[in-house]
Amino acid sequence: MEAKPVWTRRGVLGMGAGVLGAAGLAACGDGGSGSKPPVAAEVPKELVDAAASMKGSSMGVLSQKLYSVAANEALDVSIKKFADATGTKIENSLVQADAGDVVAKIHAEVQGGVARDLAFMTDNRFVAQFQALGDLEDVTDVVKALTAKYGEPSSEAKNFCVFDGKWVAIPYHFIGIGSFLRKDWMQEKGITPKENYTWEELRDLCLAISNPDKRRFGWGMTVNRSGDANGMIEALINAYGGAIASNDGRKVTFDSPETVQAVTFLGDIYTNNKYKPMLPPGVQSWTDSSNNENWLAGILGYTRNQFSVYADSKTKKNPVYENTHVFSDCTGPATDKPLMFGQSQAFVVFKGAKNAPLAKLLAQYLITAPALLGVAKEAPGLALPAWEKVWDADPYFTSGDPGFPIMRKITQQPLPLTTKNGLSFPQKASAGQQAAVAAYVLTDMMQEVVQGKAPAQAVKSAHAKMVQIFNQQGLPQ
Repeated sequence: MEAKPVWTRRGVLGMGAGVLGAAGLAACGDGGSGSKPPVAAEVPKELVDAAASMKGSSMGVLSQKLYSVAANEALDVSIKKFADATGTKIENSLVQADAGDVVAKIHAEVQGGVARDLAFMTDNRFVAQFQALGDLEDVTDVVKALTAKYGEPSSEAKNFCVFDGKWVAIPYHFIGIGSFLRKDWMQEKGITPKENYTWEELRDLCLAISNPDKRRFGWGMTVNRSGDANGMIEALINAYGGAIASNDGRKVTFDSPETVQAVTFLGDIYTNNKYKPMLPPGVQSWTDSSNNENWLAGILGYTRNQFSVYADSKTKKNPVYENTHVFSDCTGPATDKPLMFGQSQAFVVFKGAKNAPLAKLLAQYLITAPALLGVAKEAPGLALPAWEKVWDADPYFTSGDPGFPIMRKITQQPLPLTTKNGLSFPQKASAGQQAAVAAYVLTDMMQEVVQGKAPAQAVKSAHAKMVQIFNQQGLPQ
């Protein structure tokens, strides 16, 4: 995932204005894979024909920034191909989703009538918030048409993109999320890689493979404000039997014995001198790019991330790639299997869109195997099919990397996954839960624990903050 809360933009066919466009624009900064410029797939004739009446029109796209700049460029090429084929003008702008205020800024654009027509955003982080604000158009017609042609979308999308029986977001591509271990370090210690670990086993393994004298630090995760830390903290709490909210997503249930147990366990890693040898220097101040950079530098034994870090090691021929053991996630006292269901990028059409018909056609082009392939090859595992038949439409998706079958299994597994104490994941999509995570309540809580606050008190304070956020999101507590 990404680190710096900057807004970046690139014009495919022209430049646009708006609240987001004016807010601190800067260059992406990360390098490409060094591969040849991507060649876009042909636009299907039926989409070109459907856009015939729109020739000469224009629209704007807002793309959530992917870790690979080459993948972003491949998307640009596909959008330009569609624009050329349909005789339209399409502006594509990048947005940094981890800035913390992305929903507020886009909502202001919608209210001001200057929002882009189409955007793709991570479904389990943003869609419920936009829906609660009344910012999204019904796109059920598009999803039904795509289902008839490409089979079922990923399992998790049916939870995060559907409200009151209506689709408000179109699944675009599935985002691989995984845990990564240095299998060569493990083998040196006589440790055989496994498919599943408990959090306690992982902690002890990370300590065992650490050697500060050799710049080997086992635990490559921070609890500083970042999307990766948010994901790790929430996953660990869920595995222990805690959750931000009830299964229906409406009531804050965070302050529980299970949550306190999980926070106590995690806090001990950062405060107990026993585990100091496995903590990288400066880990307490890491941002979202830090674990990527340190993993690729070969000094971490474990990290948990979107597949961006895995993709980068492969496309840039980093020796870390060959020494990576991939597994889905860890289990805890409340779980028999990892609570890993993944997430998708999903297209949304904003209320007041000036060219919604063209936006819907562009979405239908970009989800196809030929159009997705350019992005997917530049970001292996990070951009995978969100649709059943797209998986089988190109051999790259089925056999392009040893990690892909694991991801496909996750996309198509029956949901929900349950805990021993009655929690079901994914829980019903909740604007309150998404807003609480985006406000970094979880990471701030862990920082308090690291600084000496008792876990039970830190959890209680976080619970109170979450109650305020849920109330603000129209979910009275």
